[in-house]
Amino acid sequence: MRPKRLDPKSGCAVELTLSIIGGVWKPLLLFHVLTGKKRFMELTRLIPSATQRMLTLQLRELETDGLIIRHVYAEVPPRVEYEATPLARTLAPVMLSLREWGERYRADQQHLPPMEAHCDATTPAAKRKASSKTTQRESRTPTAN
Repeated sequence: MRPKRLDPKSGCAVELTLSIIGGVWKPLLLFHVLTGKKRFMELTRLIPSATQRMLTLQLRELETDGLIIRHVYAEVPPRVEYEATPLARTLAPVMLSLREWGERYRADQQHLPPMEAHCDATTPAAKRKASSKTTQRESRTPTAN
């Protein structure tokens, strides 16, 4: 693991914050575990361009910093789940703001269309619920012939 600067030389808390949540994959990992417990393979599917080794290293750093709890279940095959701590949940508004800023930057500065929602903040259960409501509404909507 890389050495962390927990005593920022600049005297600025932003440096400390970025030292803890900065990295190539840490913000995405945090974003995903904030929606609920995730198994390791779920995270690898959600972030396909990251290697398993890099995700493991970043998850360990987040665990060391008290942002993620790692649950290991004594089963065959072994099952490991990651969950956001209460401290990590305080970062939820920050992570949502970062996502919104990125969306605006992409639209305003790069003049690109919106990205697919790969970092949706809703839980899978909420997505299923919303999807089923949409399906129910569509089935109730009369069609004009």
